[in-house]
Amino acid sequence: MTRVGVIGVGSMGSQHARVYNSFQDAELVGVADANKTAASETAKKYNTDAFDKKELLERVEALSIVVPTQYHYEITREAIEANVDVLVEKPFVANPDNGKELIKLAEQEGTLIQVGHIERFNPAVMVLEDVLADKNVLAYEARRLGPAPNRGIRDSVVMDLMIHDIDIIRWLADDTPDVIQATGLTERTGQKGAHATTTFMFDSEKMATITASHITQKKVRELRISTEECYVMVDYLDGQIEIHRESVPELVSGEEEVRYRHESVVERPVVDNTEPLKNELSSFLSAVEGDHELFVDAKQGLDAVKLGRTVEQEAFSSTK
Repeated sequence: MTRVGVIGVGSMGSQHARVYNSFQDAELVGVADANKTAASETAKKYNTDAFDKKELLERVEALSIVVPTQYHYEITREAIEANVDVLVEKPFVANPDNGKELIKLAEQEGTLIQVGHIERFNPAVMVLEDVLADKNVLAYEARRLGPAPNRGIRDSVVMDLMIHDIDIIRWLADDTPDVIQATGLTERTGQKGAHATTTFMFDSEKMATITASHITQKKVRELRISTEECYVMVDYLDGQIEIHRESVPELVSGEEEVRYRHESVVERPVVDNTEPLKNELSSFLSAVEGDHELFVDAKQGLDAVKLGRTVEQEAFSSTK
């Protein structure tokens, strides 16, 4: 079994520990956290041990790093130097230059870095790739909205929320945008960088519009894709896809009025209900064991960071 651990057992890190503990082909060796009480409580809950960071790195083959973004570089570097394969939560790093350094170091040491873009492992997204395989995509529209989480975050809404959709759209388009425009609310209810919208234009003439917010009071996680053949709707929360085809508008005459009617054929592909985090960590461990390459490697994670930083600069330049 692969010996695994988790550094950082806050709300998300504790979920990593839970999932690792459920796998038959992995041994959750232990957890570590700057908050010793949290580490001990999580270790007890999942029948493992709490260590300090150095001790844990000496005992594992693979590791999830689930700490605030500003610590990603330091801990990932220590793990690589200890010859430990890592899954580091998104965003990969705070500074793109640090990301380049980690990629070079990992190549030298022969270790793996996967970045935790969990939406890639959402069952609906995994089906979406097949849905779009033979389609001529025109535009993407993503919305990721909701009230600010209770957990403390230092990242702007771009790096906390929008980066998910930046990664998904860059991956689906298989391209990097050459034109980026963005606007944002620089400060609202005491939050800087809490709401932003960006537009991407690709060389392929595809376009994308992405909105992210920590202000709105309804939680929304959705992606809409316009193609020449159909209109595709993805709900990340429900894990569902709808494909609208053959839309036919018509005027219908009644006895005293004329009404407008618009009908279309709607397909709903079967999507399994596997937990995205289980898909993600299972894929990571399979790559560690040499069964396949990483699905979201550090270079892709770095691309998302670079785009996110450009969007931040465009959207919140008055706060920089």
